[in-house]
Amino acid sequence: MGQLMQFIEAKGVRFPAVGLGTWELRGRDCTRLVQQAIKLGYRHFDTAQMYGNEREVGEGVRASGVRREEIFVVTKVSPDNLAPRALERSVKDSVGQLRLGEIDLLLLHWPNKGVPLQETIEALVGVKRDGLVRQIGVSNYTAALLEEADRLAEHRLVCNQIEMHPFLDQSKVVNACRALDVAVVAYTPIARGGARHDAVLTRVGEAHGKTAAQVSLRWLVQQGIGVIPRTSRVERLSENIDIFDFELSESEMQQIAALARPDGRIVDWSWSPVWD
Repeated sequence: MGQLMQFIEAKGVRFPAVGLGTWELRGRDCTRLVQQAIKLGYRHFDTAQMYGNEREVGEGVRASGVRREEIFVVTKVSPDNLAPRALERSVKDSVGQLRLGEIDLLLLHWPNKGVPLQETIEALVGVKRDGLVRQIGVSNYTAALLEEADRLAEHRLVCNQIEMHPFLDQSKVVNACRALDVAVVAYTPIARGGARHDAVLTRVGEAHGKTAAQVSLRWLVQQGIGVIPRTSRVERLSENIDIFDFELSESEMQQIAALARPDGRIVDWSWSPVWD
């Protein structure tokens, strides 16, 4: 299966480059999938208050028999919980749902224009100071928002989780992250399955004996970007982590980057910021 011990790093914090996204996974199916993923070598799991499955993710980790310190668990604060008291209360609830002790990485899931960013960041830093979480970061932050948040957090942010795949140009926010030593983690890294049907990704994959989806993931990881593909199928778990035994050429990397298009964004809500 190739090497599994591949990491990304920011501000001295290392975490596995490939994780399992758990959006839409529910109940026993979620718990079983987390257990199976751990058996296959996954050590990075992504959940959120909005997903309603923190308890099941925690159960899967505990049932795996793998030592807690080997697993990197990420959860995200709902945009409805960004006022200071709500943030602190919701994070304590997340800790209680997961039952894994400290949260490894806590992210602000989305910006919320209705709450002053300074107040939210102070509360975020506070839950880290109080030992509820080990590391803090953000999600869906534009370059300008990230720069402001990182300044307010006194440069403690270690991650910006964003939509990223070959069909969306995110170079502006990626460059901002790199300038601040903030890790980029890509959600929807296979474009919700769209990568599987792309002719360029398929052709590149055939040259390496890999699937188009694996090429999409490898393209990101090879740039030092983490990926958290979501799947409900066990066979996809193996496929998604088996990306460390081949390397894309510079020409292939450029061909894939050229797939980006203006309408490539998949995830966009009424509360989304004005994107870069």
